[in-house]
Amino acid sequence: MTLPLLVVTAVAAEAEAVRAGADPAHVVVEAVGVGPAAAAAGTARLLATGTYRAVVSAGIAGGFAGRAPVGAVVLGARSIAADLGAETSDGFLPVEELGFGSSVLPADPALLASLAAELPDAIVGDVVTLSTVTGTAATAERLAARYPQAVAEAMEGYGVAVAAVGLPFAELRTISNPIGPRDRAAWRLKEAFAALSTASAGLWKACG
Repeated sequence: MTLPLLVVTAVAAEAEAVRAGADPAHVVVEAVGVGPAAAAAGTARLLATGTYRAVVSAGIAGGFAGRAPVGAVVLGARSIAADLGAETSDGFLPVEELGFGSSVLPADPALLASLAAELPDAIVGDVVTLSTVTGTAATAERLAARYPQAVAEAMEGYGVAVAAVGLPFAELRTISNPIGPRDRAAWRLKEAFAALSTASAGLWKACG
């Protein structure tokens, strides 16, 4: 018996976009909610009630200026909980420096390599997970400096990765807007959803 691939999204619109491109015979797509807590809990529930060969966190995201333009497809080399830590007078301390674990979870190397082969135009880099997405130029600059390999910002990848420990994991995103000051009128949601559908066509081949 061939085990299916589990693709986890935050919202129904993302799940529908993935389903439009993915192989329904081999790919199960579920929306579990927004944010790392909902993503972790929802993924854990799905893994407790089904058996899968790998897990992919998928959806749209904000792109770091100069690293991932609007419309780009991004593959996460690492999913990073960028606001998991402590604020100090000297700046942000990640949870590693507090001695409480790790804020960084790498993608499965073989799965990432297979996805990159299926999606040769995809940008591979870190994807940061935030509970509060960036809304100012100053925050965008701080994140870009703190995570020089980060190409995109989303809200669920790290949570899905935590729940998926023990299974191959990867994160797939398409860019709808640059991170920084919020300008909803400039977001390209339709284009990002279309790109997500197109990219999802390669998911099962990468896992096969």
